[in-house]
Amino acid sequence: MRPRQYDLIAFDWDGTLFDSTAIIVRCIQAAVRDVGGTVPSDAAASYVIGMGLMQALAHAAPDVPPELYPRLGERYRHHYLSHQHDISLFDGVLPMLAFLKERHHWLVVATGKSRRGLDESLEAVELRGVFDGSRTADETAGKPSPLMLEQLMREFGVDPARTLMVGDTTHDLQMAVNAGCDSVGVSYGAHEPAAFASLSPRFVAHSVRELSDWLKAHA
Repeated sequence: MRPRQYDLIAFDWDGTLFDSTAIIVRCIQAAVRDVGGTVPSDAAASYVIGMGLMQALAHAAPDVPPELYPRLGERYRHHYLSHQHDISLFDGVLPMLAFLKERHHWLVVATGKSRRGLDESLEAVELRGVFDGSRTADETAGKPSPLMLEQLMREFGVDPARTLMVGDTTHDLQMAVNAGCDSVGVSYGAHEPAAFASLSPRFVAHSVRELSDWLKAHA
């Protein structure tokens, strides 16, 4: 079978490119504790990673009243900012992205982070020039709505058949399904890969090395 070729490759951020899942879980739990809500389990907190911030916090802390959501968001940001310098790229991400750039793929980010949060992360790791475009949850609809992928496809003039979404959560893969795109899941992030099967990713990578090898062969 001839390998599929993709013009546009969209990456999730946290848990796919960045080793940030454990820190995000702790920050969600600390924020809920600060406002007096029932602290979610590790599994419940990791499930919401990839959603927009307020959507994620409301899902993780259903007993927190809506009038406390602004405070909940503020406390999450406080805890996250205090740990953001502890977050690093997974080993192998930079060479993988450099190879894809050399092969003239358009590389974009589709993330549940805010625009401010993404821009700060790009500056912190000197990645701003690597990506050709991005969408964040506060600019458009959050995952699993297909809107951020649809906007990126329109921006670059690429059809769904030539677009690939790479992510570590069911929200990422469901967004790809909703947008009519192929996807690749990674098992080393926020969600257990057993949940990916019903969303039919083309491949599930268990390391950045496996992801890089698959992209070299099939993207």
